Amino acid sequence: MQDSSQTPQKRRPLKEYIKIFFCGSIMGAADVVPGVSGGTMAFILGIYSEFLESIKTILSSETVKMACRFQVKRMFKTLPWPFLAVLGAGILSAIAVFSTHIQWMLDHRLALILAFFFGLILGSVATVLHQVEKWKFDRYIFLVAGAVIGYVIVGLPVLTSPPEGKWYLILCGAMAICAMVLPGISGSFILLLMGKYEYILAAVNKLKSGVNVLENFITLALFALGVLLGISVFSRFLSWLLKKYNDLTVALLIGFMLGSLRKVWPWKEAAKISNCNIMPELDGALLFPILLAAAGFIIVIIIEYAAKRIEKKKGETL
Repeated sequence: MQDSSQTPQKRRPLKEYIKIFFCGSIMGAADVVPGVSGGTMAFILGIYSEFLESIKTILSSETVKMACRFQVKRMFKTLPWPFLAVLGAGILSAIAVFSTHIQWMLDHRLALILAFFFGLILGSVATVLHQVEKWKFDRYIFLVAGAVIGYVIVGLPVLTSPPEGKWYLILCGAMAICAMVLPGISGSFILLLMGKYEYILAAVNKLKSGVNVLENFITLALFALGVLLGISVFSRFLSWLLKKYNDLTVALLIGFMLGSLRKVWPWKEAAKISNCNIMPELDGALLFPILLAAAGFIIVIIIEYAAKRIEKKKGETL
């Protein structure tokens, strides 16, 4: 069987790259919110498998050999850099554009933004259930196990006095990217647990504003190094799991998504995302969050329906 890293990449029309950029933007915006996973968005947008395979190919030993031999033309033709570059541009653009606005929403309109993402995750669960080819007893066991694990993880206490060393920023990057790749587990929430969410978000905002540029650049560069190290290992492991044990892995991931709903429950004590959940008061203020949750759910269903229509048309033209 020929190595996929040696196979010339297919040419895509411009509209497909626009779609990939749009998918990346949704992933980036989701990753800014603690409790929401960019991996979940990739899952429902239909690019999750290609995302994992592209990362695995870029970080493969074959790629390293081509780089060491300066086979630039071959790398240009065979590696999926256009997909990852456009997707990465979408993710980074969304983080740069929305980080300040989402932070404001988290501080001042917490129930509204969480309600919207609560609906998105519920819709995500509904749309990926069919990716388990056959529901059996062991699949249900993995679903429940994933839900319990996700529920416990998002309920862990936040580390209030994290280490200050540079090594810890690298570790945070590695842990966060592993969570970001997993549907249902939020990378930004892992950062919150590790006590570095506000620190990293502040570094992004200060770098955009031109404040302490070198210091914030070094902070983000160390974090990015951790991201690279983490994703180089974890993406390969997760890709192997999906190929070897697809139904069990997908059932576990769906469980993670269900468990993560605990963190994005819209109503918190003192309107802070790290606080305990409470039941909402039955008054007029309840209507708008419910409508936003419904909107998030419907948006996911529409995206899933549109994706299926596109795939069906592609199949008919082949």
